Amino acid sequence: MHSTRFLLAVIVSGLGASITDWLFMGVLFHNKYLETPETWRGKPGQPEATSIVASSVIGLVSCGAFIYLCYWTGALTVHHANLRMAVLTWLVAPLPLIVTNALWIKMNPLLALSHSLGWLARFVVAALVGGWLLH
Repeated sequence: MHSTRFLLAVIVSGLGASITDWLFMGVLFHNKYLETPETWRGKPGQPEATSIVASSVIGLVSCGAFIYLCYWTGALTVHHANLRMAVLTWLVAPLPLIVTNALWIKMNPLLALSHSLGWLARFVVAALVGGWLLH
């Protein structure tokens, strides 16, 4: 694997995933966050830059790890295997975690749905970008 192409795939997929995060976790059902303000760290009117940067870095690392997983397993070389890997990875990690959290943490079920879909979108974006740049 060419390290420059890998780094480019991580950066491009990370930027794409930031947009899907904003859509699924920030815009979709935004008013539902207001139902349980005590659950969320951010307070209205306070800066959230540190949290945004930290979550963006975590998102970038997750894209890199996912693309490397696809490369390591050969999923980038088989037609649509990287998309299947995206769904499987989503089913194994973020989906059960988010659903379990929604059962025990006071949050609207629509937020759990949007966060789950956001993680699926992240993996699909990483799969498509990784397949495009590294295949």
